[in-house]
Amino acid sequence: MNIYVDFDDCLCETARYFSGIAKRLFGKQVPYEKIRFFNLQESFSLTDEEYELLMIEGHKPEVLLAYEETEGASDSVNSWIDEGHRVSIITGRPYSAYEASREWLDRHGLERVKLYCLNKYGRDSFIKNSDFSLELEDYYKMHFDIAVEDSPHAFKFFEHLPDLKVMVYDRPWNHDVTLPGENYIRCCNWDMIRGKVNG
Repeated sequence: MNIYVDFDDCLCETARYFSGIAKRLFGKQVPYEKIRFFNLQESFSLTDEEYELLMIEGHKPEVLLAYEETEGASDSVNSWIDEGHRVSIITGRPYSAYEASREWLDRHGLERVKLYCLNKYGRDSFIKNSDFSLELEDYYKMHFDIAVEDSPHAFKFFEHLPDLKVMVYDRPWNHDVTLPGENYIRCCNWDMIRGKVNG
């Protein structure tokens, strides 16, 4: 099988870290459990300028490397690779974050996965003149059997794959979202994801 895995809040606890950054930089006290929107500008009630500063801070190499792994993520991904499946990490991070993201994966035992930076959310403006390693036209030529994703805003990137099974990692910002179809399965942890994929 070909398996798509999102990076932030699937492999690592990005939103928890961003909650701390918003508190430190702007005094915004929004705990992880209260992050109701995938759009962090909306969740933290930030101005455009504050949001830009938040995103720049959150994408500094030393910050990216500090994100904690989501429990069970590396073990699950490696088990799929050991079984002969192909795993690609498709992240919305800009290509300027590639090296630190690649190092994070390597540090967490995920040297064998491919990493692609796809402009999922139009976020390239917060780091001036940034680009991405995977263009949309090339992404749409790729085939996946399984996807692991937390962002409802990314579901549109699966519309060309009607047989794709999407494991939706349950997070506060997607908890109340109605999933697009029966091939979207809400999963509360990596053990459940593995069970649904392998079952």
